[in-house]
Amino acid sequence: MNKLRAYIDEVRDELVNKVTWPTWAELQESAIIVMIATVIFAIVVFAMDFSFNKGMEFIYNSI
Repeated sequence: MNKLRAYIDEVRDELVNKVTWPTWAELQESAIIVMIATVIFAIVVFAMDFSFNKGMEFIYNSI
């Protein structure tokens, strides 16, 4: 039980005193970057899926 208490105290100390938390502006900037990257990734996946689908339709209709 004593080891558990020491572990919890060390975790709390690290989170409070050693972790560098982002500012609100940094957090917003990072969130915007993630959203833009997600939209770009979704568009790329959609384009790949659409082209593959049309290619397979062409192949199946040709046979």
